[in-house]
Amino acid sequence: MTHLPTDHSSEVKSGQRFQFGENWAHFLRALDESRIVTAEQSLKTMLGRESLAGLSFVDVGSGSGLFSLAARRLGATVLSFDFDPQSVQCAAALRSRYFSNDSSWTIHEGSALDAGFIEGLGQFDIVYSWGVLHHTGNMWKGLDLVTRLVGPSGQLFIAIYNDQGYISRRWARIKKLYCSGRLGRSIVKAICIPYFVLPPLLLDLVKLRDPTRLYREYRRERGMSKLHDWYDWLGGYPFEVARPEEIFDFYTGRGFLMERMTTCGGGLGCNQFVFRRPLRD
Repeated sequence: MTHLPTDHSSEVKSGQRFQFGENWAHFLRALDESRIVTAEQSLKTMLGRESLAGLSFVDVGSGSGLFSLAARRLGATVLSFDFDPQSVQCAAALRSRYFSNDSSWTIHEGSALDAGFIEGLGQFDIVYSWGVLHHTGNMWKGLDLVTRLVGPSGQLFIAIYNDQGYISRRWARIKKLYCSGRLGRSIVKAICIPYFVLPPLLLDLVKLRDPTRLYREYRRERGMSKLHDWYDWLGGYPFEVARPEEIFDFYTGRGFLMERMTTCGGGLGCNQFVFRRPLRD
């Protein structure tokens, strides 16, 4: 089932898209049981559920496939899809490793901006899209289309980059430079990786703290890798942002109720939201 409104490879070659799937393939080499358990716990916490047994779960932009795997292990029937062919392969690799020949986990290549594709998937109890829709090239269309996937009384769990004004616009230019080719990528890495690493490292050394502390804490939050998320951040283009109140107004204006919100405190990162569609709109 493949309905792509644009060609992924041509966007990558023209410098208009980061190869997220390539980064996630590297991340899977570091995936272990503790990361999976952490991912499961983050789902349980945000969704307010101890189990997903008997529920349907769609992973919109499944990336590494980690959260599809977590949802499946929590008992959900899972459908994963991604626009990036390598990301699709990542999810397939995890299914093969942990749920071989499992009919309760299906994987497709498709775009969150393709209305026909979205309509064909049906509706789900839980719609999950963490850090994805701001990379589609048309975030507000994606935010609108995913509502079609949410069944009656279903939950929508999304995370969207915080709007920091001119800082966000500067990062958009950096990301575009990163995706422009080998030279641009080398320039961005040479400048930004030390920017990420050195300040917190020096602060920990001055305060006589363990310099690996931030990396371990980051891993404990969602089971992800700080190093791989750095590359995802630096190259994550297309890139759009929104203020928390914009997301709140967007979905409540469409009849959704907000159950939970976790913000990044106005700084760099994603604001997380869980909305619920009322039993009757």
